[in-house]
Amino acid sequence: ICNHLHLPFQSGSTKILKAMNRKYTKEQYLALVEKIRYAMPEISITTDIIVGFPGETEEDFKDTLDIVKQVKFDGAYTFLYSKRTGTPAAIMEEQVPEEIAKMRFNQLLNILDPIIYENNLKKKGHTLSVLAEEINQQNTCLLTGRSDTNHLVHFEGDPSLIGQIVPVKITEVKTYYLIGELVKK
Repeated sequence: ICNHLHLPFQSGSTKILKAMNRKYTKEQYLALVEKIRYAMPEISITTDIIVGFPGETEEDFKDTLDIVKQVKFDGAYTFLYSKRTGTPAAIMEEQVPEEIAKMRFNQLLNILDPIIYENNLKKKGHTLSVLAEEINQQNTCLLTGRSDTNHLVHFEGDPSLIGQIVPVKITEVKTYYLIGELVKK
């Protein structure tokens, strides 16, 4: 079982969640995260966040940032809302101007990325179990895999290791991936 949970919250605003037809509130989401972290303190939590949904005010956006700061996600798929013909949101009033949505999106990343990096720093020097998945596309001397916390890990290794779970000591961290050395048995 992986020590990872992808738990989308979409928006930190209960008002926006309701407009998105989500069946939970900001408070319920935070309470669920608290329960999960209590039961599994080392779990990696990732999420989905949408910025600029119709009707999103500055206060609604601050609620989103509040969740990001409280939960301290290990990763996030972040999206700018885009109007799609035929969806209920496309005909909602109060469409957020694109320049405001982009500004908020950049503000979100400026808060989120350092949190993710700080979480990754905690992995430096530790040996993780990594499922070797493929030869790295940018550097064919490296393999790429995923840890049990779903962190992307690059390390030197023989392609025969693909499909195996191997120990990798983390030597360097980036915001979106880890670099390590294969631990010889």
